[in-house]
This record gives sequence, C-alpha cells and structure tokens, in this order.
Amino acid sequence: MTNAAANVDNERPNVFIHTNHRQMLGAIVSRYSMKRNSAEPDAFDVHLIDHADFPFFEEYEGREYLRDGAPRVWRNEDLQSFTPLRFMPPELMGYRGRAVVTDPDVFAVGDVLELLRRDMQGNAIMCRPRSGAKRLEGVLATSVMLLDCAQLTHWNVRQQFDSLFQFSFDYADWIGLKKEDRSKIGLFENEWNDFDRLTEKTKLIHNTKRKTQPWKAGLPADFIPAEKYRVFPPIRWVLRARRKLFGDYAFVGPYKTHPDPNQEAFFFGLLRECVDQRIVSEDFIRQEMARNHVRHDAFEVLDRVRPLAAA
Repeated sequence: MTNAAANVDNERPNVFIHTNHRQMLGAIVSRYSMKRNSAEPDAFDVHLIDHADFPFFEEYEGREYLRDGAPRVWRNEDLQSFTPLRFMPPELMGYRGRAVVTDPDVFAVGDVLELLRRDMQGNAIMCRPRSGAKRLEGVLATSVMLLDCAQLTHWNVRQQFDSLFQFSFDYADWIGLKKEDRSKIGLFENEWNDFDRLTEKTKLIHNTKRKTQPWKAGLPADFIPAEKYRVFPPIRWVLRARRKLFGDYAFVGPYKTHPDPNQEAFFFGLLRECVDQRIVSEDFIRQEMARNHVRHDAFEVLDRVRPLAAA
C-alpha cells in the first residue's frame, strides 16, 4: 500500500495531487493552496501521490512505449514522469466516493470544495477540453479532473501503463481520455483549469507551460519536448534524431520568466506563507535549488513579493 492509500478516507471528498521529486515543491504549495482558499478546509482531505511510492515504474526505465503513434523512451527522471498517476485516485479510494485530481503545477485561487460538491449529472468524469489544435481533435485535459470513483473500476494504472509498452495502447489516447465513454464525461468551466491565465474568474490556476513555470526560471530544461507532428512526419524524425545524437534535453534551452508577473507573485506569495507557517523550510528550498528543481534566486523573489490578500 502506498503512503497516499494508507491515509485515504473514501467516506470524505479528497483532492489528489500527483507529483515526482522534480515537482515536489510545487505539489506542497498546491496542497497548501487548496486548504488556504477554501471556506471549509476541514471538509475535505488533500493527498500527494508521489511517483517514488510506485516502484513498478523502475521496471520500465529506458524501454520504448507508444506515444502519438510513435515509439518514445520512458525516463523516470523526466519532469512529468508522474502523469500516469493522474488515473490512480479511484484505486486509492477503493473505487468509492468522489475525488479531484490535479497536476502539481495547479494552485487554488478559489474554493476547490465547490468542485468537489459539483452536481456531476451522472457523469463519471468532469474536466475541460485542451486548447488549440488538440481541442479541435477532441482531446480532453486530464490535468484537473473531478471523478466519481465508483464508475471508474476499469482504471488500473499498472495494467494500463504496461499496455503502453506492449504497443497496444497509446499514451496520447490515455492522457486525452480518447478511449473513455464520452457519454460519461461532462465538461466544467475552463476556470477550474485555467491554462496560464489568472483572472477574477479563475478557480484553479494551472502553470501548464513547462518552460515558464514561475519557480523554475533560469534553470536548465529537464523535460522532453512533445514530438507530435502527424501532419508532416519528417519533423518528428528530425526531433528523434536530435535526441538520439545529443540527448533528451538538447537545444531545449533554459526555463524562462513567466510572462505574467501576477502569476509569479501568486506562487511566491503562497510559498512565502508556507515558509512563514513552517510548512516548507528554508533548508528544503536550498536543497531543491541545489538539485536544480527550484530557481536559484528563489529567496530574492520571496523577499520582494507582496503578501497575498487574505483567503
């Protein structure tokens, strides 16, 4: 049993934040934000689902799997190696009750309890569409989902993950819910998964553009870029050749400053409160800086950030 499963009370609504060691600071701040900005913080529980608690991932290191119709190599050290765990909450809940699952770069601006208490109208899943071209393809964003776990007994992360390496299941289809019964999927407002947009309507802000995550500015890239080029496949061949010749992160470039200073201020305002309340220690931040998981000027940003408005 994982650390997350050991503490889950499926009689209560639960929020699950899936993460790995590279995004642990974001996950901790995310967990804090969920409680901070709820009118009833004691009415639900928040859990971290840590990639390190699932040793079966190690069995697949360096093996090829199917993604966007082409082979890719699985790397447990990749920034987003935690993504299969967004399908783990029903198992952790014993296929009972209701849960919200989010990425570790999603932070509560509004009250997540409103989402947990949402009328799902009989749906098993609620989420939002992806943006841009993926929206036109019917791809759904699974980075934030509201789940009725009793209707998701067919979700088994270990089995589904293994099928990627048997080339019988495509990662893109899994992550985009393309194989799910669409009649059992409802859509909620985009503000419950606002992609790098912070407005007065935002409920959950998602710093989804990896290269501009506010706590990473200036660090070397540690994620493998997407290689989805079905319209003109030769571009994919060039990108694969680049990775094989020069490494997974070649020519990706460093993380950049987020273009919206308000989003940077929001994250560091939350982190400042975490430090003040001893949820996050300064020693931990220094360790994460040394590991290149957190920008090296983090303390300078904390010193100049303004306190957030009261919850």
